[in-house]
Amino acid sequence: MLRGVLFDLDGTLLDTVDDFMAVIDSMLEEHQRPRVAPELIRAQVSDGSVGMLSVAFATRPGEPGFDALREEFLSRYERALAVHTRPFPGILPLLDWLDSEGLPWGVVTNKLSRFSIPLMEQIGLAERCGSLVCPDQVSRGKPHPEPVLKACNEIGIAPEHCVFVGDHLRDIQAGHAAGMATIAALYGYLPPGEDHSLWQATHSVHSAVDLQPWLLSRRHLETPHV
Repeated sequence: MLRGVLFDLDGTLLDTVDDFMAVIDSMLEEHQRPRVAPELIRAQVSDGSVGMLSVAFATRPGEPGFDALREEFLSRYERALAVHTRPFPGILPLLDWLDSEGLPWGVVTNKLSRFSIPLMEQIGLAERCGSLVCPDQVSRGKPHPEPVLKACNEIGIAPEHCVFVGDHLRDIQAGHAAGMATIAALYGYLPPGEDHSLWQATHSVHSAVDLQPWLLSRRHLETPHV
């Protein structure tokens, strides 16, 4: 039976790509570089600043100037976390339903606390979120189950009664490793050509609006009598 839900952050709970694009566009302009297509950046969001900058500036970690670009990007983003960022359509009604049902929910992300905590505060979800686990709060991040298990402990729900929703293979791997059901959020930031069927998620959705019906069905599952 469903008793709690965990979400990835970028690409699952929140649509953050427009704020990333705004930072990258301004950097490209100042560095006198051509703009890149938004869909190319969108496909790299799950790989963080390294992935997005590698595509935008045709560079990679270890090359001259990359570290300075990354620091510039992170500094700019920290000052404008939630200008365009919004919950995906369907997320707020889902969170309202979870709250009304007394089902705690949390977030397990690979986004550092430096950004995740103020972002959740500015979006207005911090006080409602039962747990926010970031990679700098654990010794091993996703796909290791440690952050997922930490979140389960903080919301007080056993993993087998929890569902983890994420838009990346590592989210599904972390959920499975923790012993919980998983949902692949196919509306998120999937790279082109990604075969999500290989993730072997328990369920998948193409819109956040489709999350609640499936979670509702899990809510009413009865534990079989032995």
